[in-house]
Parts: sequence; structure tokens; C-alpha cells
Amino acid sequence: MKKILFLAIITSLCFFSCSKKDNPDPAPPVAYMNMKTGSVWNYQATNNQPPTSTSSYSVISTNKDTTINNNSFHVYSNGSTGASSYFRISASDYFTFQALPAELGGTMVENLYLKAGAAVNTSWVQNYNITYSGLPLAITLTNKIVEKDISRTVNAKNYANVIHVSTSISIAGVPASSLTTDIQYYYAPGYGMIENTSVIHLNYIGIVANSDISTTLQSAILTP
Repeated sequence: MKKILFLAIITSLCFFSCSKKDNPDPAPPVAYMNMKTGSVWNYQATNNQPPTSTSSYSVISTNKDTTINNNSFHVYSNGSTGASSYFRISASDYFTFQALPAELGGTMVENLYLKAGAAVNTSWVQNYNITYSGLPLAITLTNKIVEKDISRTVNAKNYANVIHVSTSISIAGVPASSLTTDIQYYYAPGYGMIENTSVIHLNYIGIVANSDISTTLQSAILTP
């Protein structure tokens, strides 16, 4: 149980003018998340660790917004569990607000998961201080724009202008050789996340845990 909870921590951290001008205003940035009420995303998650298994879930955009830390977040609902998730957009930055596992007190953390306006090779770092089994942990997420404006085929559908983000995780006091991560995200305009692979290996102070999960967008109905 201990190794499961410890791995859960990691995977949790592992969306105008009408007057004539000589120089027209630039086009608004492409949105990499749809916040229109009624939009639905259907995902399939595959556990690649033997014995392999798959599960499906849906994400539904509700008609609700909420204020968190003085910021307005749009509310989404998991079609299977009814659990809520929260997303917001600030210029070309995309944030989510999510809870760590209940065993850790359900700590809520805000995550800047995509900087759509950033150039390739741009990195950003986020630090989280949490408590695990009564001990303080300092977790660092490092995100990097690996590719932009690429094509990506997921479940036989081709997506254009995709952004590829790579994420690595480190924990203060845990040697890099004891915690290795390979986490890749792909985001498409309007659809948000279309694919994610998350491989994590942990071997530290007797805790051995491995995770290898792939998530793909199977279909989506987006409200215009």
C-alpha cells in the first residue's frame, strides 16, 4: 500500500474594433481547450504493466464556473465518477486545479500544464510542498515544449498544429537514479489533450513501484 500511495503522488502531478485600420489586429491565439457547455471527450487508458488492462472514461464540459484563489476556473465532470476537474486559460497559458489522493489529505494544487505561446525548447518549473506519511516532500515538475505545429495521428484521426510537452518529476532527497520518469503530452487545438504516455520507475528506501500508462482520445463532440 505504501508504494501505491507514493506512486499516486507522482502520477497525480502526473486544457475588437470595427473601424478600418491600415494594420489589422493579429488573429486571436488558437485555443487548445474547449470550454463550451456540452463538449464531450472520450478517452481510453491502457495500463501497460502486466497484466495489461484498459479502461474508458469521458470528460464533459459543464455550464459552471467557479472561483479558486481569485481566478475563474471552468468546471468539467467525469462521466463515470461524477468527479469535477477545473481548468482555466490566461492568455496562452493553460492551468488545471486538481486534488492529490485522499490518503494525502486531498491537497489541491494548481498546475500550469501548457504554455501554448511559448517557443520550442521553452521550459518552466513548478514546485509543490506536500506531506506524505507525516513527512514533508518537495516535488518539482519541469515541463518543456519539445515540438510545435506538428501532425499527430491518434486513433486513426489526424490532428494538426499539435504541441508536444515533455514533463519530468524530481523529489528533493530522492536520487535521480532512484526515480526516473518519461512523461509525454500532445495537445491539439480545440481538443486539448489527445494523447499522453506516462512511464515512472521508483526504487528508493525499499519502495519499488513502476507505472506505464498510455491515454488516448478516442472521440470527441465539441460544441462550436
